Amino acid sequence: MSTGSNTKRYETPNHPYQGERIAQEGDLLGRYGLKNKEELWRTQSELREYRREARRLIGEAQGDVSVAEALGEEFLDRLRRYGILSADDDISKVLGLDVSDILERRLQTIVYRQGLASTPKQARQFIVHEHITVNGARVTRPSKMVEETEANAIAFDENSPLADSLHPARAEGQE
Repeated sequence: MSTGSNTKRYETPNHPYQGERIAQEGDLLGRYGLKNKEELWRTQSELREYRREARRLIGEAQGDVSVAEALGEEFLDRLRRYGILSADDDISKVLGLDVSDILERRLQTIVYRQGLASTPKQARQFIVHEHITVNGARVTRPSKMVEETEANAIAFDENSPLADSLHPARAEGQE
């Protein structure tokens, strides 16, 4: 066994063969166009870390939500910047987040929702093949978390053949 740092950024399920969980994971993989379950597990681990941090902050404040918000202002600002929480949500809302709330903020999902691609899988392909830019910069990571301010700056790269509105791979109705 190597003595290096742990590079695994997710936790696998405790029980590998649970039919209901497997069906739910399959549904999420299809709905969001994820490549494999590792991407889903990574997102679930990220959500667990958010909840863990919120519980820690609420615990430090001994249950007082306003004090917990003051302690975790940077944490809440990050979640608000990514659009996971709205501006008027407090720290207790973090405990009620679902994995789909985080998956909705991925670049792949936003490209699909904005109509730049016909399917989530096509959105992933466009991103990986460097056809998509965010604020004018090419992005090749479908899992990139998109900030609220960046959401309107997603477009096809000007040098991409997909920038032509008549390209056959463009989503229908795109202009």
